Amino acid sequence: MDINQFDHLVTIYRVMNQKTFGFRFSAAIVGGRIRLQRLIDSGLIRTEKKSKSQNGKLYCNASDVLRNAVA
Repeated sequence: MDINQFDHLVTIYRVMNQKTFGFRFSAAIVGGRIRLQRLIDSGLIRTEKKSKSQNGKLYCNASDVLRNAVA
């Protein structure tokens, strides 16, 4: 990876740090619900709940999800 590709990748992570993905979409990117839950529990993916209700939607930080993506 040359320096231009590295700079581009850092820019993508910086921009996506302000975005969130839903739990299901994040699970598809990282390789499944169980793996996503493990990443959340270990602190590698930050989450937020925008509503106070018990079964409110869980949102994952997009930059963290992309860092842990599985091809």
